[in-house]
Amino acid sequence: MKPITRTLILFTLLASRAQALDYPHVTAEPQKTGWPLTAEERAYVVEKPEHDRRPGRESNKHLPQLWPVVPSAGFWGGTSWLDTHAKLVEYVQANPGPCDVLLVGDSITQQWGSPLDKGVLNESWKKHFANYRTINIGIGGDKAQNVLWRLDHGGVEGLQPKVIVVMIGNNNMFFTAETGIEAAAKGVQMVVANVREKFPQASVIVAKILPCHAPGVRFYEDIKKTNLALDPLKLDSDPKVKVLDLWSDFTNADGTLKKDLFTPDNIHLSPAGYAVYAERLKPVMNTKQDGTDR
Repeated sequence: MKPITRTLILFTLLASRAQALDYPHVTAEPQKTGWPLTAEERAYVVEKPEHDRRPGRESNKHLPQLWPVVPSAGFWGGTSWLDTHAKLVEYVQANPGPCDVLLVGDSITQQWGSPLDKGVLNESWKKHFANYRTINIGIGGDKAQNVLWRLDHGGVEGLQPKVIVVMIGNNNMFFTAETGIEAAAKGVQMVVANVREKFPQASVIVAKILPCHAPGVRFYEDIKKTNLALDPLKLDSDPKVKVLDLWSDFTNADGTLKKDLFTPDNIHLSPAGYAVYAERLKPVMNTKQDGTDR
């Protein structure tokens, strides 16, 4: 191989891996970006529960305000979470190039229809967006920091999305007593910053966190506060970003959930809930398909 060819290949590999943001904290993680994982990175992710990899842990400091904004692989015990991510990486690798929509998030996103489940998009998505080539990388249980890690470790490599729909943050509510509300909101902001950096030509629709449980329940109240904390961050000051607030679509006048839009756990969406979500998403999606408002 000629030296110039080796140099070009090396430059290409480095460029493809140098897509991570400058995060506010450098952890002890051995491989910050890229896929496949090195043996060292795989051991770090699989053998250490997530709480042992949080920012600050490497220096025995407690820095919960940084948890949502610094990438961290999830952990369900053993290799389960990493295997799930790997399955989505394989799916993305099998479907490279242009796509109309990239769906990013947790279980609410996964349940639009995912290769992790039946592999078929649900009826509401097919009704409104059947003609859109859609890639869904949602993983149930993910927090903002888990999505950041996936984005940086092969989760979207090779894709060229026109529109990216992001909904994340629900699972960060389990930790707001430690992280605070503002940190949870900044986790959403960091996910948006990540996809904007990776896909500068794409439009991004940020759906605020959907309500769950009931008024007066801490989880419900913290979601409401986190959504409010997103407003000062002015995500839509970027002309490529649109913020979609669905709160009033899923709650009654007294703040209680519209029960028919949720499953019995009062967290996940029923088919009727996805129908409402799709109806609200459709006009925003249409204005973003070619990168301009119409």
